[in-house]
Amino acid sequence: MTDLAAFPITRRWPARHPDRIQLYSLPTPNGVKVSIMLEETGLPYEPHTINIGQNETWGPEFLSLNPNGKIPAIIDPNGPGGKPLGLFESGAILLYLAEKSGKLLPADPALRIETIQWVFFQMASVGPMFGQVGFFHKFAGREYEDKRPLQRYVAESKRLLGVLETRLAGRSYIMGDDYTIADISLLGWVRNLVGFYGAGELVEYGRLKEVPAWLERCLARPAVQRGLEIPKRP
Repeated sequence: MTDLAAFPITRRWPARHPDRIQLYSLPTPNGVKVSIMLEETGLPYEPHTINIGQNETWGPEFLSLNPNGKIPAIIDPNGPGGKPLGLFESGAILLYLAEKSGKLLPADPALRIETIQWVFFQMASVGPMFGQVGFFHKFAGREYEDKRPLQRYVAESKRLLGVLETRLAGRSYIMGDDYTIADISLLGWVRNLVGFYGAGELVEYGRLKEVPAWLERCLARPAVQRGLEIPKRP
């Protein structure tokens, strides 16, 4: 049996199945990237619910795996060379799981780097901007008298949705006919923006054609439906 004792996080969240990938997460837009990817690839894994509302990511056990204190993070007991590997940052985990499974990342070098480009687009732009809209529209930021921050992030989010709208014209998915990690990286954030954040009207989501159709296609996938609920919320 694989021994994960070298990872302090396993003392706080013990592995019942140490031979499987250990997922430490919550169904947030970043968290569901990894649970969806694991469901899509069929790689065996064991999910652990991390209660960010109780600041569990800031405890020493979680920080031992991700010093940045954010979900998701994983331990692969069968990493490169057969050695256990701990990994954080959702984009990096997507790339790792794609390469490990040989799925959802094109083999062609040009298409591969183009797919990665769109994952980076999500990481660098879509996630931070949509997240700020959520803060200033739904959470504590909505109480701020100065509405310029919200206006700024709404305008930028509308622009980013326009980038996606243009990209998806004539395409079923970000990379064309094939669903990839680029779609997985983006779908949770678009879903959250218009759903949980309730910002659809603010960003004029109803004026878009391609993005809503793409999101509907993604959400219809059984693995996506499962991954959106993993791990179970506390």
